[in-house]
Amino acid sequence: MEKHKVIVYSTDSCPWCHKAKDFLKEHNIEFEDVNVGKDQEKAKEMVEKSGQMGVPVIEIDGKIVVGFDETKIKELLHLN
Repeated sequence: MEKHKVIVYSTDSCPWCHKAKDFLKEHNIEFEDVNVGKDQEKAKEMVEKSGQMGVPVIEIDGKIVVGFDETKIKELLHLN
């Protein structure tokens, strides 16, 4: 199975963040969960990468997906 580098920038109170993480778990995709609500440095990093304040921001192999865009995530993870 292909190994991807996946980072999910999220907060505890974000329902779409939970959906995104559940989706990755369902597909057995390992990911790093970065809580930007608790880590200001990581929040800054997320904004620099995405230009967005909103979560989730999902980084897959260096490519940024803003929000839980299932189609785009599947495409980047080659799940189709």
